[in-house]
Amino acid sequence: MKKIRILVVEDQTVVREGIVAILSFASDMEVVGETENGIQAVEVACKTKPDVILLDMVMPFQDGLATIPKLKFVLPYARILVLTSFAESDRVYQAIKAGALGYMLKDTTRLQLLQSIRDVARNQASIHPSIALKVIHEFDRSSERGLANETLTRRELESLRLIARGLSNQEIADALVVHERTIAKYVSSILNKLHVVNRTQAALYAIRTGIASTGTDQVVAH
Repeated sequence: MKKIRILVVEDQTVVREGIVAILSFASDMEVVGETENGIQAVEVACKTKPDVILLDMVMPFQDGLATIPKLKFVLPYARILVLTSFAESDRVYQAIKAGALGYMLKDTTRLQLLQSIRDVARNQASIHPSIALKVIHEFDRSSERGLANETLTRRELESLRLIARGLSNQEIADALVVHERTIAKYVSSILNKLHVVNRTQAALYAIRTGIASTGTDQVVAH
């Protein structure tokens, strides 16, 4: 079984060592690097090429928010999971907007953390339940553009609903009985039309607009 390769970025030594200790007991995970600030994170990420980057938000020299786009630039396919003490909706929104796929609080349980890492490794959004609604409301307040006069096709809309349910590309392909490469094209088109950078933002849009829970065709191109 291929292990999930993880880079832990946390400036507090005791906290970082505690996280590494927790991950060491997970048979499907491997810590490939540890750093204490964002500058080091980018350097180590380039060398180790982790699958998941566990990133603190408040660090010396370069904080998490400034580090996320730099990590996405050098490792476009790395999944970033923010792990922080701060639950302010604006902070969460900015992190997700910058490219983070998940956002968890440090008071999360060990099992929740491990599951969140597994979800993010599968390219699925993972947001702490206590702040998920805050993030949705932040998206609601900050964006009036809707689809920017662009419409989703029926297949793209179906795919978006399944993205909002946390399904992977392969699972969506199985559900819609198409090839996974076709779903990858749908997802790319969805992100482009919604003007979002990742599946987390697309899923939040679907939840906010009711697309995720209803059968409405309000944004379908016939």
